[in-house]
Amino acid sequence: MNRRDAFPFLRNHPSLVYLDSAATAHKPDSVIEAISQFYTHDYGTVHRAAYRQSLHATELYAEAREAARRFLNAASSDEIVFTRGTTDAINLVAKTFPFEPGDEIVVSKLEHHSNLLPWQMIAKEKGLTLRWIGLQEDGSMDLHLPLTSRTKLVAITHVSNVTGGITPLAEIVKQAKQVGAAVLVDGAQAAVHLPLDVQALGVDFYAFSGHKCYGPTGIGVLYGKEERLAMMGPLQGGGGMVERVGLEESSYEMPPLRFEAGTPMSASAIGLKAALQFMEQRDPAHELKLLDLATKALQEIEGLRILGPLSPKAPILSFSIEKIHPLDLASFLDAKEIAIRSGHLCAQPLMRSFGLEHAARASFALYNTEEDAFRFGEAVHNAVKILR
Repeated sequence: MNRRDAFPFLRNHPSLVYLDSAATAHKPDSVIEAISQFYTHDYGTVHRAAYRQSLHATELYAEAREAARRFLNAASSDEIVFTRGTTDAINLVAKTFPFEPGDEIVVSKLEHHSNLLPWQMIAKEKGLTLRWIGLQEDGSMDLHLPLTSRTKLVAITHVSNVTGGITPLAEIVKQAKQVGAAVLVDGAQAAVHLPLDVQALGVDFYAFSGHKCYGPTGIGVLYGKEERLAMMGPLQGGGGMVERVGLEESSYEMPPLRFEAGTPMSASAIGLKAALQFMEQRDPAHELKLLDLATKALQEIEGLRILGPLSPKAPILSFSIEKIHPLDLASFLDAKEIAIRSGHLCAQPLMRSFGLEHAARASFALYNTEEDAFRFGEAVHNAVKILR
């Protein structure tokens, strides 16, 4: 499956091999056209007026929320909160969840900084304790969770942005529920690759970003069980989230509007709806085939180390090569019009558990081709010959 022609950026850069979709994905025509259509024909203020353009814009915004509900198979669209992205969603939960001093939060060492720093910050602010889920030798998660009667929330990634490893959520949710803890899942890397059903998963919160799912930047989704969201107060005050305002005291809307202060991200939400519809065409087997081709090509290199387990995983390949700095490798590949990620990958504790400060990462999407995988493998082999 090659959908490269559906992406104007890639049409405008025909020789580019783009292997950094785990950071951000390009946008298909349908997403760009949906946003343009809204601004040129359908634009109006949302939730704030009675004239027909406003009512139509409000209806389109509601349809975008319903599209996100279907994508996640949430029980109700009231469980869908629009945020600025995964980071924003996790921070929202961290700052509004009803923690009490002495409560414990369990976090894994696999986490992206976005699912680590908010918990550190709220723990210091409210006198909470962080407990860590360890790793096995291959970089997969140790499923002996450090849960206690004081554990109130488990924060976990669904797919590691470094290893691509898929977290066994069923076992984690089972253990968390035994002590009455809520489970928050960072789905930034999973949403674009895996079929999702939050009801079947049994999680309390699930967050993902639009821009990694071929959608606009600046929008994401937080799924929260209705009963969990109802327990949480608003994070911000302003228009749209309030029911009645007095000089001394005010009352707030029910979720999800309670968490969406200010003018809604209406155009971005409509673009996200188009992206979720576009992803119905995705073919996970195609992406995993490209991952397999690239992995086999790199495994021939002496001194190569692939980070994390080889399966089960999403199409993310992080690696290091002895005597070659990842930045040098990325710069070499850039000269060959191959874009990869290099650095600490926003997961410094995980990188240090591998004994590394930096790594290189290639990630595959539905617009990549077998030729991309072959060009990448050949270019890394050439880099090793020259840079060593």
